[in-house]
Amino acid sequence: MSHAAIFLCAGSGTRMRGTVHDKVLVPLNGQPVVIHSLKAFQEAGIIDQIMVVYRDEEQKALLEEAFASVPHNYALNWVEGGKERQDSVFNALNELSLLVEYVYIHDCARPCVHPEALRELSRAVIHDSAAVLAHRVTDTIKKATTRKTFSKRRLTDVPRAGLWAMETPQAFERELIVEAYRRLRLENKSVTDDTAACAQQQIGVTLVENLTPNPKLTVPGDLPYLEFLLERRQIEV
Repeated sequence: MSHAAIFLCAGSGTRMRGTVHDKVLVPLNGQPVVIHSLKAFQEAGIIDQIMVVYRDEEQKALLEEAFASVPHNYALNWVEGGKERQDSVFNALNELSLLVEYVYIHDCARPCVHPEALRELSRAVIHDSAAVLAHRVTDTIKKATTRKTFSKRRLTDVPRAGLWAMETPQAFERELIVEAYRRLRLENKSVTDDTAACAQQQIGVTLVENLTPNPKLTVPGDLPYLEFLLERRQIEV
């Protein structure tokens, strides 16, 4: 069986508010953010190749330099991203070899994904064809009325039983997710993650509860927390 990972690196990172030039290349614990994902997949030993989705030629050159700085045993392929995340995923899926049986779609702004979580995800996708790393929602969730300002909004409780926060990677049998994205494109629908593409086609997805922190680098304040998590993991090893 051939397994491939799609590394999504083409995002604009607008919520970083210009504090870094490129959030997947910003140094984190001594290495670019994207390299931590590479090392996690390498340690997990679950894939044969990586398809890197890049934003433009300038970013591609910097990514190639980052990958070349770390010994790895994967075939690297490259594809230019699209306007939205789903366009980038679609482009990458279309470039995958037909010999690939399973694909792991990963937002590389999640550098703390743990190798053991990847192994659990791999076992789940081989058994069930579609699986996602996720964690239970434990915060109290409120729905706010729509207003132009945040002040004095009416808040309504959203029951959290059954609520899960999606993470990445999200893993699928290649033919299944390719067809889901093709139909999405034909129907001109928008989604924010890959499980939603499956949901549009009534495809069930197995939840793999991730008990290790796997946050996404979204705003500047996330950097110190991610650095702490990676440093703690090194100490534990």
